[in-house]
Amino acid sequence: MCGFAGFWDHGRRDVDASAAIRGMTDAIHHRGPDDRGEWHDSLAALTLGHRRLSILDLSAEGHQPMASPSGRWMLVFNGEIYNFSDLRRELEALGHRFRGHSDTEVMLAAFESWGVGATSRFAGMFAYALWDRNDRVLHLCRDRLGEKPLYYGWAGETLLFGSELKALRRHPHWQGAIDRDALTLFFRHGYVPSPWSIYKGIRKVMPGTVLSFAADRTHGAPTESTYWSARGAAMDGVADPLPFEPDNLGNELDGVLRRAVKREMVADVELGAFLSGGIDSSLIVSLMQAQSDRPVRTFTIGFHERGFDEAIYAKAVASHLGTQHTELYVTPDEARSVIPELPRIYDEPFADSSQIPTYLVAKLARRSVTVCLSGDGGDELFGGYSRYVRADRIAARIERVPRPARGGLAAALRLLTANQWDGLMAVARPLAPASLRQRLQGVNIQRAADALALGSSDQLYRAMVSHSHDPAGLVLGGHEAETVFSPGALDVAMDNRLHRMMLLDLLTYLPDDILVKVDRAAMAASLETRAPFLDHEVVEFAWRLPLEAKVRGGQGKWLVRKVLERYVPRALIERPKMGFGVPIGTWLRGPLREWASALLEPRQMAQEGLLDSRLVATAWEGHLSRRVDAEYLLWDVLMFQAWHQAEREGSLANLSIAC
Repeated sequence: MCGFAGFWDHGRRDVDASAAIRGMTDAIHHRGPDDRGEWHDSLAALTLGHRRLSILDLSAEGHQPMASPSGRWMLVFNGEIYNFSDLRRELEALGHRFRGHSDTEVMLAAFESWGVGATSRFAGMFAYALWDRNDRVLHLCRDRLGEKPLYYGWAGETLLFGSELKALRRHPHWQGAIDRDALTLFFRHGYVPSPWSIYKGIRKVMPGTVLSFAADRTHGAPTESTYWSARGAAMDGVADPLPFEPDNLGNELDGVLRRAVKREMVADVELGAFLSGGIDSSLIVSLMQAQSDRPVRTFTIGFHERGFDEAIYAKAVASHLGTQHTELYVTPDEARSVIPELPRIYDEPFADSSQIPTYLVAKLARRSVTVCLSGDGGDELFGGYSRYVRADRIAARIERVPRPARGGLAAALRLLTANQWDGLMAVARPLAPASLRQRLQGVNIQRAADALALGSSDQLYRAMVSHSHDPAGLVLGGHEAETVFSPGALDVAMDNRLHRMMLLDLLTYLPDDILVKVDRAAMAASLETRAPFLDHEVVEFAWRLPLEAKVRGGQGKWLVRKVLERYVPRALIERPKMGFGVPIGTWLRGPLREWASALLEPRQMAQEGLLDSRLVATAWEGHLSRRVDAEYLLWDVLMFQAWHQAEREGSLANLSIAC
């Protein structure tokens, strides 16, 4: 795994190309501390730069930028092509000869033989910039599921592109301005969804997509082509389901995952795995150990706070499988010490609080290995999130209410504000059953009103996963742009609510939250991560599974559990899902209170003119007084404010915590 950056001048050429590209790649040193390279086409005024984390072919033969033998193609590449050995044999049969044994060299040979269309033959995680010197076309591409990042956009008449925003910011022509519409989306989701970025005019390449910029179309929109579609894979799979034969399906899932794990264990450096003790990571480690002739290195972070510690479960699984296990219990102070660095790690506002333990476990693993496999993707593909079943039940209940009555009931619930409901419920809450007390909050009553007023189960699901239900009211001058959650946007022949929710997450939450969280945290520690569940063959197989093989009896990942029981006793893994979080809500009332108060200072926020400081102040005061739990909204605001402060100070490009 590596990082790259580049720029293409279409106007004034007043920049020292060598100095500029070195500044850009220096900003992403953490992505590739082992080697650096640059290349410049003076005729086209195109410059490419690369930072290398050596995983395959540790010799100089893996150096990038790399040219094809004919000289037509020049490539910078981030990621891994897991089937490169198979492709190499196929290309050797066509007459290609290779100097080294890197996947980069195989990619270039594939482009020589099959053009940019060769991308559909690559199995792996990757982002690349490919310059065609003959046709004078620059191709920017991202892998199928969006595991690897790639940003691009114009700074005046210069096209900038790179693995992280901090590289683009180093270019002399950089003109970053906050996009209030993107900021509005951030407060809806807790992340900036693709294709937007926090900056105006800067976008993310969409997963499964190639963008082609031609020299004769200065400032014109790139040609966009899709070589693989998660939406298409889901539709094809649901339209052609496999018969529900549990033993056969279990064997097939075992086989397809086993092959994916084997491919992703190929490396010329030490390799290990994250192990939480949950279903997904336990299955990945089981398949790794089953195919390894020595104990697999596994890593877990533990917390002393009750309700947040999974290390004891991971240790039990590791002991059963016989892995070489490392666990580290961190104190709250050690976890909180990461918070000031989060703006520099994540580069744009990002508010999934599990970003903290994710960085800590990546940093722990990097002390011993260079590559780690993870269980990411299992929940989205096999129905693992409890919210799927919960949303399905709520939607079914709402459908029992006559449509004309829903609007009136919603309006009645909205007669009081969330704070007013909280005041009223303060009297009723002590009298309610313990199971209902947490639900008797004003914010939950407003969510119920929103659910009643919504016209589809897609909109209900958006309401359930939203951090803010009126982000445009929080961002001054902000407008909520259309996304796949917008009414009618998910235009697929798929009636089942559970499948639609899983697809929405596969298109949004997975690439823009989960994979961003893991990539930035791991790369800050110069660690490569790989996710076998996201092998496109696994994804395509998962969508062919009948729904009853995923969700049964109100519980997700049914078939995954059955396969895991072949390797790990059920007693070690059957427990409520915990997630991978930290007690942010409690910390905000305690050790983080002073830090948060400084960032949420109303006069400063009013001067900045980006957020409604009165709404923020109300949420902060309500959280401190325990009238409401505003953890999600406040963490979103704090992550933006911390990022914005670092951006104003010019310190976002200085990531200094890599191992």
